[in-house]
Parts: sequence; structure tokens; C-alpha cells
Amino acid sequence: MPRYSVRALRPDDFDLLMQLEEELFGDDVDGTLGPYYVRLCCEHFGDSCFLLLAGDEPAGYLLGFTKGREAFCTTLALLPRFQGSRALIRLLQAYIAAIEKTCDECVFTVEPGNEAARALHKMLGASESELRRNYYGPGRDRIVSKIDRRTFEALRERFARLGLLRRNESARPGRPSVRA
Repeated sequence: MPRYSVRALRPDDFDLLMQLEEELFGDDVDGTLGPYYVRLCCEHFGDSCFLLLAGDEPAGYLLGFTKGREAFCTTLALLPRFQGSRALIRLLQAYIAAIEKTCDECVFTVEPGNEAARALHKMLGASESELRRNYYGPGRDRIVSKIDRRTFEALRERFARLGLLRRNESARPGRPSVRA
């Protein structure tokens, strides 16, 4: 089993992230995120965007943003060979550590047919709040799910048992480095 590490995105991750995007979503109807979006993540949002490594090999990433006390988890992607492993837990650990002290709500958007992502959001305690028609253009609807502070706190012990939080960790916002 590979040793996973997670680190904040850096400007020099642009090419790597674009390669991951192409490998994961190049054949998808919606396509890749696009260079402008990826550049913004790498240059300006490293405090809430993370790269997952399996040893030295890129394995996935999580892109998120904050606005005031609201977090938006926009993309969580793992290469197929790392799905179903502890890799997902490592990405979520880093993201939760980055937002838990400064945000009161986390918002997710997902395609209605993406049952795996919807199940993950539900497991995290998020509730589906609305269907936004044409969110990314005609016929590209998204479900919006949210988890609020009260729900997060009620699930804190469960998250610790799952390894998403460390029981005695005083997570601080910023650029966590999580190792497994």
C-alpha cells in the first residue's frame, strides 16, 4: 500500500493538475476544468486546494474555496487506481483541517447522476438543499448539498472514528501537511 501525503497546491503544480484533469475528465461530456480555473487554484487558493500524492506519484486533488464563513468544495478527484483506498480520507483530512475553524457551512455541487459523490456528501452529513437547473449551461444541472456547523459538531466523534479528524488535534487554518 502506498504512503499517502497531501499538500497545498503551489503555482508549479499547474501542468501536473492539467495532466490529472485530462486523464480523469478528458473524455467526459463536461470536459476538463480549463487552464484559467486551474491556474487560479494553483496561484491563489493553495490554502483550500490540495494535491494528493501516493509516494511521489500524483493520485488526486481537492479544490475548494471560501467566502466569508462559507466553504465551497468544488472538485474532489482521484485516479481510478486510488479509489476505494485511504486516499480519499487523506484529502478530506486536509480540507477539513483547513476550513473547520473558519467556516460555518460547507457547500457541495454534484451532477444528479453522480451517486458516488452524493453518497459521500451524505456520509459527511450534508443535506441536499436544491436542484439548480442549467448550473453550468443548458442541461447541465447540479444538486447543491450543505453541511452546517451544528451538524458537523454533532458528527465530530464519528469523523474522528473514520479518521477524518484527529481526536486531540487542534486543527488550524492554513496549509496543513497530512501524512499517512
